[in-house]
Amino acid sequence: MSAANFEQIDQVLRKHQRFVVLGHVRPDGDALGSELALGLSLKKLGKDVRIWNEEGMLDKYSFLPRANLLTKPPAGPEDVDVVVALDTAIQNRLGNTVAAIKSAKVWINIDHHPSNPGYGDLVYIDSSAPATGQILFELIKTQNLPIDRDIATNLYVAISTDTGSFQYPNTTARTFEIAAELIRAGVDVGQISQLTYENYPRRRVELLRELLGTMRFDANDRIASFKLSLATAKELGVLPEDNEGLIDHLRAIHGVIVAIFFEELSDGKVRVSMRSKSDQVNACAICEKFGGGGHVLAAGARVKGTLAEVEKKILEEVCDVVGHVS
Repeated sequence: MSAANFEQIDQVLRKHQRFVVLGHVRPDGDALGSELALGLSLKKLGKDVRIWNEEGMLDKYSFLPRANLLTKPPAGPEDVDVVVALDTAIQNRLGNTVAAIKSAKVWINIDHHPSNPGYGDLVYIDSSAPATGQILFELIKTQNLPIDRDIATNLYVAISTDTGSFQYPNTTARTFEIAAELIRAGVDVGQISQLTYENYPRRRVELLRELLGTMRFDANDRIASFKLSLATAKELGVLPEDNEGLIDHLRAIHGVIVAIFFEELSDGKVRVSMRSKSDQVNACAICEKFGGGGHVLAAGARVKGTLAEVEKKILEEVCDVVGHVS
């Protein structure tokens, strides 16, 4: 591992020819938008670029410019010069994309998660950045890498989704300045916002109705949680991507400090998504105890056990932490 600066990363990007750009499993807008933005910029440099994600392009983000370029990895391994992992705190969250890489001269790790251990040869982690998309914009701008309307739009969606549409505490004046620059580069804010936030399938609302039926409160209503069983997910025919953002309905409740979403998985584990509204409750530190990670105010983990077992031990831990909050 070597902590890198933008100049060192730029040298590698310009020197080599064959690239693969990766992002984490269960991708969000930041992961997918960042992957496409960097991949498109490299293509404009004349590079041979593959853009992979274990789950391919999600339907909900299929409106992203050149979304068709982001695919699932091939069945057999391929030779590349450089691998760029984006927005992925833990290397194993790259999923089966790693198996599709036969060899690579350099691994680059660009991320904003403080729990990222720094895997790779060149590592750039800025935990103060609200989105990996913001880091990529700074890389592209400072190193004079190609940018056009398509690249700008992908970066805008990456930043917008990971800042809660510019609402979360780590949104800075610089974030808004970057958004303005991206708009000047051609982003249609009205159209993109509608496609991002007002374009959900009906099944997602049906899912929300079911989740609210499981809602519970703990620690004098300072913890709110709901849960999704495999049986319910199958009955509703929901896709994993339908879950994104639903936890915000719990976080938005007055008096709630911590919101938690428990999702039963088919591998005997439970996916735990956690959101905190107070620096006194470090969601990342809690999730790290269960093998996960993330940010202080937004983190997650995959915990072995039944839905009831995981719910019980996570809530016990969170209740203990919240009990010390004044």
